[in-house]
Amino acid sequence: MPDYYNIPALVLIELLLPAFGYLYLRFRDARTLLWFLGFFFAVISMVLVHFEGPSAASDVHPWMMATGQAAIQVSTALFLASLSPGRFQLGQLRILFVIPYALPAVIASVLVYGVFHGVTPAGPVVFVVPALGAVAMFVALLWGTAKSKLPQWIGFSYCAVLGSFVLWTYFVAGMTWALIAVQYANLLMTSLLLIFVFRRLTPGVVLSSAGFAVWSLTALQIFPAIGLKPVLNLDLIHVIVMGRVVAAIGMIMLTLEDELDINKLARERERRARREMEAYTAPILARRRVEDFDRLGDEICELVREHSRFRQAALLLENSGRFRLAGSAGFDDATVMALNEVGSRISPLGFLEPGSVAPAVEQSKTLMLDLTPWLAPGDDLKRLGFTSALAVPLQGRSTTEGVMLLAGLRPIEVDYRAVAQNDLRADDLLPIEMLASRLQATRSQTMMFEKLIDSEKFSGLGQLAANVAHHLNNPLTVILGYASLLEETVAPGAPERKGVESILSESRRMRSTLESLSRISRPQTDQLAAVSVSEMLADMGQLYRNDFLQRSIEFRMNIAPGLPRVLCSSHQLRQAVLHCLQYSIAAVEGHGSGSATEQSRTIRLEATCEGQLVQIMVAHSGVGFASPERAFDPFTPGQVCGETGGLGLSLCATILRDHNGRASAVNLEPQGAAIVLELQTA
Repeated sequence: MPDYYNIPALVLIELLLPAFGYLYLRFRDARTLLWFLGFFFAVISMVLVHFEGPSAASDVHPWMMATGQAAIQVSTALFLASLSPGRFQLGQLRILFVIPYALPAVIASVLVYGVFHGVTPAGPVVFVVPALGAVAMFVALLWGTAKSKLPQWIGFSYCAVLGSFVLWTYFVAGMTWALIAVQYANLLMTSLLLIFVFRRLTPGVVLSSAGFAVWSLTALQIFPAIGLKPVLNLDLIHVIVMGRVVAAIGMIMLTLEDELDINKLARERERRARREMEAYTAPILARRRVEDFDRLGDEICELVREHSRFRQAALLLENSGRFRLAGSAGFDDATVMALNEVGSRISPLGFLEPGSVAPAVEQSKTLMLDLTPWLAPGDDLKRLGFTSALAVPLQGRSTTEGVMLLAGLRPIEVDYRAVAQNDLRADDLLPIEMLASRLQATRSQTMMFEKLIDSEKFSGLGQLAANVAHHLNNPLTVILGYASLLEETVAPGAPERKGVESILSESRRMRSTLESLSRISRPQTDQLAAVSVSEMLADMGQLYRNDFLQRSIEFRMNIAPGLPRVLCSSHQLRQAVLHCLQYSIAAVEGHGSGSATEQSRTIRLEATCEGQLVQIMVAHSGVGFASPERAFDPFTPGQVCGETGGLGLSLCATILRDHNGRASAVNLEPQGAAIVLELQTA
């Protein structure tokens, strides 16, 4: 008669099935889906055949019994596949081991219970089931030697011993008990895999492993000492059924434990990324010269090595059309020298252009860089085994200005459970990518400032040369006049005539020198072109907006639509606007004699058109001009930036005059000032 003790266990497992389904829909984990399907087929088996052992097969319809036994074989195989998803190559296909392993057991269940009705057939057909078992055992041996969490020697030994036990059971106890032995082998291997896969002592691991171990005790019914004693057999069935419930509860706890670990690891990733970004914003990168900036390479690489997930970092920067190693951390001397040599062979033209190299991680700017195309025969990098690395490009407007090379990924250590989800992700690379963007922007700004400083020096030198030529030209004219008069009055052959001729000769040579100085002092303008003010100001606003954010300055930009182009040098006009912005930043921050209010730290950049003039206004809420009419004098006292505060504005006014424009300054009410640049339309 039926054992109704199965009914409460059946109801409990059926109630736990929606929990597995919800966990899969919530987290979309393939392992949870396989567990859901495994217990689903186990419930089908319990519904169709709620007896343990083949002795009750006579009370159940043969095909119902065959379906139930096939379902339990599929169920136990799914549990194995969830913990050891090994594959093998067959042509172009990669097939899971569980498919050729479970298929013979399912076919054997259908034959044994549905076709043979549990009776061993006579004749050659008797070898069909052993042949299916041999195929399953061969696949199991291959599966056991495949790479997995379980050591290969344990997997192979287990499959060999349990496979032999199944074959022994077939020849000693019959076909039906052989299927029970297969079920036992699968469940016991699942219990063992749970220990090796999760490698932790938690309630989920203990309950699930113990549950499957108890569930596998079905094999004890094979032995007459237990299977032929009804009372003992019934008690064993009760324990086995309870093992199923415990296994289901344990696996639900395992899923929840994994998600808790994933959430904990995600929080740790977030904290680590925040600490990393804070560390990258601490160094002051601004320098007066590009050479001084490039000397920061070792410090930057050491910062990346210390705070990122990478043990090795190197910085290559473009210099004179080739890359050179500006700094490194974590590499040995041989690798550093080899990297510097390889970098000298790389041309910035087309290097790491967007779309040319595959990204290392989806939704990331970091690329997988293969150094092989630049390696020479016998190169040290090939000998050292460093032929590829992660590359974070320092992308300029037209070419790649540098690249940060990364290698040696570290695991994230949270606790002994957080070993999954330790692969490289986009949020691991985001802080380094932001640092690379900052390096590129700062280096470009340093190069621009260096050019501006040089242009200011040459401009001052030109003004000095012009003043010297102007002030010496008048006295020299007088000297030449008097020398000419003396030459006319002195008789030929007189001793004084030789001195007069020397004076005239040296005076004329001085005149030639002064004329050369005058030519040098004239401004050398670039080739003029029709420049779009809207595009130029938009680019500058995007480039320097981060500087305003770091200084806690509100930056506003208002460009009138449809602005006409102006005829000027784009580079020099950009320099003029940049001088005005730098002066406004200093005024807002209260450098020099004044101080900006804490309530208002604003800089406005506006561009409008009035008739044939395009006006660019740079206004700020800081300290106004002491004398707006003298704002563009180079050494006006009382400037915001000290005694030399007017040098930049003086150069700005010079640039505007050279381009047929005009610069003016006004104070705003109640506070602030504005610099207005006017240019003729093209």
